[in-house]
Amino acid sequence: MALSGANLISRIQDTLQDTTGVRWTSAELLRYINDAQREVVNFKPEASAKHVNNSLATGTEQAVPGLTLIKVVRNMSSNQDGATGGRTIRLVDEDILNSIEPDWHNPTVTGDAAHGSVIKHYIFDPDDPKKFYVYPGVKSGLNAYIEIVYSDVPTDLSSTSSTIGIDDIYGNALIDYVLYRCYMKDAEFAGNAQRAGTHYQLFLNSVSTGISSKNLLNPGPNFPPASNLISSASFITSSGFNLFCLTAFCSQRSLLIVPGLN
Repeated sequence: MALSGANLISRIQDTLQDTTGVRWTSAELLRYINDAQREVVNFKPEASAKHVNNSLATGTEQAVPGLTLIKVVRNMSSNQDGATGGRTIRLVDEDILNSIEPDWHNPTVTGDAAHGSVIKHYIFDPDDPKKFYVYPGVKSGLNAYIEIVYSDVPTDLSSTSSTIGIDDIYGNALIDYVLYRCYMKDAEFAGNAQRAGTHYQLFLNSVSTGISSKNLLNPGPNFPPASNLISSASFITSSGFNLFCLTAFCSQRSLLIVPGLN
């Protein structure tokens, strides 16, 4: 059963010791809950994941129907529920594809890149989250359908009886974010700035759990670009064999910044 606004507000008010809503009204807390949902999705796009059979436009460039693309799964027989699945579609590196087939965007290209109705690969750049590209492109006059998973904007709670637009598993994260916002409202009072920082840290802990290991196995929108991971590459010749040795590490550092406390 999905968590309702009333359920979350009751738990938040208990923590704030404001069960009658004198200092923080239900309407205010509801706004904070809606903000919290969007913040969760900013950190974890899969929190609002949707599966859809999507009709493709002619050519290679395609639009993402929501916030950002999570993955492309397979070809489909139509865009209707119950459609038959077809060939799987793999994510490829744009630079590699461009070097192998530089004319693949051209609708008159021939060979393996010739435009048609069956997609083999896709390209997605998280810095341009509203679009992705398919290979080969879709030929004019043909219909092509694929199954995609994308992150959508969570539905706002319009009243306390409304239910949250993301999974219940994120309930504690929502509560901690709302408590952070509430305590920041009274940050001038002793201890409240520290309480706000604590709840913001708890929120970050909730939404960041599992990100590193998951992204290493399945790189997606939040995975650092290859340029940040590759430190050196060299060819070594040994006993007649050319070995490509790749040394990779992530040099990025995490810095916690609590909004309003710095």
